[in-house]
Amino acid sequence: MEESGEEFNKYRSPLVSRYASKEMAYNFSDRKKFTTWRKLWIYLAKAEKALGLPVTEAQVAEMESHAEDIDFAMAAEEERKLRHDVMAHVHTFAHCCPLAASIIHLGATSCYVGDNTDLIMLRDGFDILLPKLARVIDRLANFAEKYADLPTLGFTHYQPAQLTTVGKRACLWLQDLVMDMRNLQRARDDLRFRGVKGTTGTQASFLQLFQGDHEKVEELDRMVTEMAGFKKAYLVTGQTYSRKVDIDSLSHLASMGATIHKICTDIRLLANLKEIEEPFEKEQIGSSAMPYKRNPMRCERCCSLARHLIALLADPLQTASVQWLERTLDDSANRRISLPESFLTADIILSTLQNVAEGLVVYPKVIERHIRQELPFMATENIIMSMVKTGGNRQDCHEKIRVLSQQAAAVVKQEGGDNDLLSRVQADSYFAPIPGHLDNILDPKTFVGRAPQQVARFLSEEVRPLLEPYKAKMDVKIELEL
Repeated sequence: MEESGEEFNKYRSPLVSRYASKEMAYNFSDRKKFTTWRKLWIYLAKAEKALGLPVTEAQVAEMESHAEDIDFAMAAEEERKLRHDVMAHVHTFAHCCPLAASIIHLGATSCYVGDNTDLIMLRDGFDILLPKLARVIDRLANFAEKYADLPTLGFTHYQPAQLTTVGKRACLWLQDLVMDMRNLQRARDDLRFRGVKGTTGTQASFLQLFQGDHEKVEELDRMVTEMAGFKKAYLVTGQTYSRKVDIDSLSHLASMGATIHKICTDIRLLANLKEIEEPFEKEQIGSSAMPYKRNPMRCERCCSLARHLIALLADPLQTASVQWLERTLDDSANRRISLPESFLTADIILSTLQNVAEGLVVYPKVIERHIRQELPFMATENIIMSMVKTGGNRQDCHEKIRVLSQQAAAVVKQEGGDNDLLSRVQADSYFAPIPGHLDNILDPKTFVGRAPQQVARFLSEEVRPLLEPYKAKMDVKIELEL
């Protein structure tokens, strides 16, 4: 879409202008927000009519016919005069619905449209994110399955450790993502509707409208909740729904951000070792100064935005803690930023990680070379056991291996040479009983334990079943524009 030059004279959030998907950007757009307000006013009018209040079919029909055609310029002008966004849109809606003007927003408070719309946006935001997370898990599960048997150096403290497999390491990433999937699904399913609660949550205005009929007030709440697509409403609210709900939603997004930061950091570390790389386009430039570079910019973007997502959690925590009594308005400006930005950021890093997972490149020969450099040291215990089986003394053999290992380590560290421990063992007559066994002793596949079996069981029992509800949405591929 072409933009006027004026657009470049003011700040635009890169979350929307540069990265976010169209569906998530729309979910938090003004058009989505204010058309939802109008739909909520229509739901309220329909329910009030059904329960006997003086609302006519013609009034409802008029409102329905103008649900989408919002005069944003008029609304902005009204808000400049009234200093109240909800009443500005009540007046704007009433302008195009003169017949219904008297019953729009009947009995309601601003939070009827404001908070209920936020809950709808949160719910719809989760519905956008969950299939994307499912696709990331699916792509990494395929990767884990493909490389379930490929030995690779494990690292603890970022120092070479016992061997694992490339697929098993991917399952460590997957386990965290599976936890995120369950958390996001639970947060989505736990969302309720604020419903029709009035100015301080007591439903006093609606009780007055229905002349003290409590059953009708409860039925009104139930009907509007159902029309909005929720199974339940919160039974107790102040003027707003509890801001703990925002904490619950954003904390799981922040937790997912931590997961993705860890995954992408791992990939960046492995890229430095040249064992694994993210996709790199044919004409992509890694550095303006160093043309040979292949920087992991997608993973770096994920890490950068994941930090922002994690940091955003501080907002709902503080907002919930400072809401006085039935509510204070110091939540409003903060939530206009923190709620959309959390979902937009989560959306971006999931799309980017899917693109990375779909194009991960593995270099088995590099991995094999790194194993060869370290495996002789790791195999010393196996060499000792083989010597003992042929009648050798465990302590004597241990001392021989210790001396030869230190000599080989000196070659690696002081001379920059290759690990020649195996050659030293073969040249030492003490180890003459086992030269024919050394190849088997040093087979990397004998050092990975049950890693391949763990991958197979984890994928079949915990990963694949979790993805079943999203099978119809698995074929979407991600091509990043930037």
